[in-house]
Amino acid sequence: MPVAEERLTRPPLKWAGGKRWQVPHLQALWAKHTRRRLVEPFCGGLAVALGLGPDRALLNDANPHLINFYRWLQRGLEADIVMKNDERQFYRHRDRFNELLRSDGGDTAEAAALFYYLNRTGYNGLCRFNSKGGFNVPFGRYARIGYASNTDFAAYRDVFADWEFTTGDVQAVPLDRSDFVYADPPYDVDFTHYSRGGFSWEDQERTAEWLAKHRGPVVLVNQATPRVEKLYRSLGYTVDFLDAPRRISCTGDRTPAREIIGTRHL
Repeated sequence: MPVAEERLTRPPLKWAGGKRWQVPHLQALWAKHTRRRLVEPFCGGLAVALGLGPDRALLNDANPHLINFYRWLQRGLEADIVMKNDERQFYRHRDRFNELLRSDGGDTAEAAALFYYLNRTGYNGLCRFNSKGGFNVPFGRYARIGYASNTDFAAYRDVFADWEFTTGDVQAVPLDRSDFVYADPPYDVDFTHYSRGGFSWEDQERTAEWLAKHRGPVVLVNQATPRVEKLYRSLGYTVDFLDAPRRISCTGDRTPAREIIGTRHL
């Protein structure tokens, strides 16, 4: 891939549990359906959408701050905040971001720019909020960080031109019967506080049940736990497994994490 194209399709955020490694596997499934609209109910860091490059996409996430950032990239974000790898600057910007959230300024261009900075500078690219809705990821302590310029941000405007970004619950995503759905819900693990309210086992069940009713192609990915496998098989998904790279671990464990892929109508 040419350098310019690779730079353009690289996800704009550093995202914990990103799915860029899945793209070669998904391309084989997507190849017969490229005329369809790609729908992601849990779009996260956009690694899959940018890797597959659909003409049309509906990209949803429960995290409104993430979607606000993407919408501002779509409009042509111009960030005029100070971006540097400095602990005092990080906490000043974190305080300002949380101040905007408390004062209904979470949908502004300033909030989008701050979200980007906090993502790049915070610990391990985590996105975590406390029970009051405040962003509480600590400083990351990286040796060096490369921050995007306004020119870099502008490059996404054309890519996102025919993509729609929404925020809300998975079952509120408006599906057309011909949509190709790639769903990557928060995994069946202890850490589920990616957005306020978390993601319970009941949420896992209703997501899998809702997508099992979709008449178009579905790819549903999760951590390969016994109960997830049992759930997907009981709903008629064709089940396969992949070894995923383990990038974030408090123990330093980097052994592959097994993931399950449930598919329908492919």
